[in-house]
Amino acid sequence: MWQLQEAKNRLCQLVDEVQKKGPQVITRRGIEVAVLLSYSDFLKLKGKKANEKKSSLAEFLMASPLAGSGIKIERDKSLGREIEL
Repeated sequence: MWQLQEAKNRLCQLVDEVQKKGPQVITRRGIEVAVLLSYSDFLKLKGKKANEKKSSLAEFLMASPLAGSGIKIERDKSLGREIEL
């Protein structure tokens, strides 16, 4: 565990510890407030791979479980609500 002030003062060492030993907890006034972890560990938590390309919105929608389901979505063509000026 690292106190926040010590983590700020020794950031390079803290990053080295993350690389060697894994995630490091940072405390403020004795309370655990943050965790520093490696980028690869972060990607694992997000369920992504390090070199994974971000998909476009179209690719995301085509990969949806509803793609090809035949569901039809139509836009409401009414003018909407009236507003008073």
